Amino acid sequence: MMNQTRVLPWSTLEGKPCILVGPGTGFMARMADNIESVQLGMAGDLLGHAADTLADRRTTPEELRFMAARLTESLREVHRIAESRGDRLSTFDPPDVDDGEDDEPQSSAGTIG
Repeated sequence: MMNQTRVLPWSTLEGKPCILVGPGTGFMARMADNIESVQLGMAGDLLGHAADTLADRRTTPEELRFMAARLTESLREVHRIAESRGDRLSTFDPPDVDDGEDDEPQSSAGTIG
């Protein structure tokens, strides 16, 4: 099984990215998948809340700044997930699949009878 690298959905205390090296099937990979799923779900919820906040004419400037800060955090997480998945896709070598077609063209000579 081939080792791959993956940017994990969290960073060090210094803000540096955490990288997982391995086949991507172990405990840490599953934990990262779960965290990414939660982060993406929260991003969806936040988008709905942001739309409601923007539609409410009584929203204060402080509330808008708070929402902008949360959206920035969420966008940073979603961006990290997208880059990590894109990196993994760019190194993915799909297995050969037999699609039932031969490499050489077939002739369909026959008799009609």
